[in-house]
Amino acid sequence: MKSIACAALIAMIAAPVAAQTAAAPAPAAPAATAVATAAKFTLDTPIETIAADAAGKAALDADFPGMTSHPAYDQFKSLSLKALQPLAQGAITDEQLKKAEIDLAAIK
Repeated sequence: MKSIACAALIAMIAAPVAAQTAAAPAPAAPAATAVATAAKFTLDTPIETIAADAAGKAALDADFPGMTSHPAYDQFKSLSLKALQPLAQGAITDEQLKKAEIDLAAIK
């Protein structure tokens, strides 16, 4: 009787443990791989960070002519393009942001 009770107890404990082991998630991709595939700049990157890079500044100037030479540049340069759009009173369109997103993602 004692061995039946022990066997039942072991079965009760082993089943959830086996289920947890079987349901374990696959290991995540190495951090170095994730970083290597991430874009250097995004629409959430501060404008001044993008403008500090020659290729980034070229993309800004192409997609938003006059932005980096705008008289109020010092006031908005710490914002991202996404954050600036609602404050720009229609001067930054969704289409411009889509093009900028593509152009910024191409910078490595």
